[in-house]
Amino acid sequence: MKRFSLLITVLLIFFFSACEPKNDGDTNNSDSTVMNVNLYQVEVEKYFEFELNTDLSYLSDNQKEMLKILFEVADIMNELQWQVAAGTYRAIYDTLTDPYAKQLFIINYGPWNRLDGNKPFIDGVGDKPLGAFFYPEDMTQQEFENLNDDTKDDLYTVIRRETNGNLISVPYHEAFKTELEQAAELLRTASDLADDAGFKKYLSLRADALVTDDYFKSDMAWMDMSDNMIEFVVGPIENYEDGLFEYKAAFEAFILIKDMDWSAKLAKYAALLPQLQKLLPVPDEYKQEEPGSNSQLNAYDAIYYAGDCNAGSKTIAINLPNDENVQLAKGSRRLQLKNSMKAKFENIVVPIAGVLINPDQKNLVTFDAFFANTMFHEVAHGLGAKNLINGSGVTCRDAIKDRYSTLEEGKADILGLWLINQLVQMNEYDGNFSENQVTFVTSIFRSIRFGASSSHGKANLIRYNFFMEQGAITRDANGIYTINEDQMKLSSDNLANIILTIQGDGDYDRAGELMDKYMVITPELEADLQRLADANIPVDVVWKQGVNVVGL
Repeated sequence: MKRFSLLITVLLIFFFSACEPKNDGDTNNSDSTVMNVNLYQVEVEKYFEFELNTDLSYLSDNQKEMLKILFEVADIMNELQWQVAAGTYRAIYDTLTDPYAKQLFIINYGPWNRLDGNKPFIDGVGDKPLGAFFYPEDMTQQEFENLNDDTKDDLYTVIRRETNGNLISVPYHEAFKTELEQAAELLRTASDLADDAGFKKYLSLRADALVTDDYFKSDMAWMDMSDNMIEFVVGPIENYEDGLFEYKAAFEAFILIKDMDWSAKLAKYAALLPQLQKLLPVPDEYKQEEPGSNSQLNAYDAIYYAGDCNAGSKTIAINLPNDENVQLAKGSRRLQLKNSMKAKFENIVVPIAGVLINPDQKNLVTFDAFFANTMFHEVAHGLGAKNLINGSGVTCRDAIKDRYSTLEEGKADILGLWLINQLVQMNEYDGNFSENQVTFVTSIFRSIRFGASSSHGKANLIRYNFFMEQGAITRDANGIYTINEDQMKLSSDNLANIILTIQGDGDYDRAGELMDKYMVITPELEADLQRLADANIPVDVVWKQGVNVVGL
């Protein structure tokens, strides 16, 4: 109960300090400092530390040398993420004296708490700009709309203000020229050391992409790889950091080591994607696109996260590339980060089940089900419509704009569960579907705790309220949840239909209506989330990672 006692202490300090006169112009007064020291510690303790490591003894000398270089490239992506996530506010870090404040600053890549709706946690810091620092802080949406530049909404441009006050769109390879050229040079050196021909080609083309902002060829080459032991995901990739329009891609890197045994077990599912697309619970016009047949499912041990993927809550699976043209041509690759998953399952999911799930069902919360749910979440990203069904050529992402990420994560979650049920009926999945359902609901509570700044957190909140409304899950007077399995199947189909049709229609307004109705924290849910905090169950993880950790 250490955190609960600490919280009481914080509240008492706040109460008595509120009775003292304050100098509003002094943001470093002693009362505020004492209060925030405690609050910093509370927030830092929402994370537990886990070491990212695996056996590298079987790698060749060339592969080990190449890995060292990949760590350097990843660190450059980390630096670029600091620039787009924190801007000039990064300098605040050097003024901090409290170790918890400094640690929290690093976890969040800036002075805004990603687990608390991006609220500032440093005195005197205002709200985080919705568009982070991809745009000028003082830019209005109307100014952006008035900017006559076809590249303004590209993934790989930033918007800057010229000395005359006008807005200008600047390509990444110009805005971050020094860092990206350095990263490209290192990637070419790494390519020379690569033993696998496909990986060698990918690294070389990725180097070219960093200095041209044309990622298509390197994405296609990445899709052609299959035998490489080392995996390196790098570049500007996801657009979650841009909360204004979700146009701009943030910088990140993953270094992964392939688990050959687990990957072999997963290979059969990728071939079933075209067949599963035809079974989606929507009218035919919403499932006319055929997912690429070259999709891959593989399992990895992660040894390094850098940049966007390391900020706040950490991902445990990857589905890339995001380019719809590559997906339609070749499918996508789903990378399951097995050691990361296990860390979260054992330290977060299992304890949550002990607090919230009906004792008669909590034994159904298993790692195999958690792994499968996460895996098929990534598979489900490749299903449904990528382009509007009206034939306009407009992508669903462009039509649904800032609401797309939340909707897409919601689609992947609910379709992942739907996929497992389909595979059970096809005799292609030998797990216990009851375990998948109960583990799925338990993990909803895990993801809701990521907060309102996370697309994953928002998507899980929608699902929680939808399931409660449909009777798929029920809550008793003691805050214990029971999963009604038959109703869960029906509710999953219903929600999948709603989301898939919104996407296919590009219905921005209907997406907003869905979010407004279900993206609500009820008093009962708020009380249950507090019970998880009182039980000292961490919200997420921070990594102990690096060259030294893996013995290089």
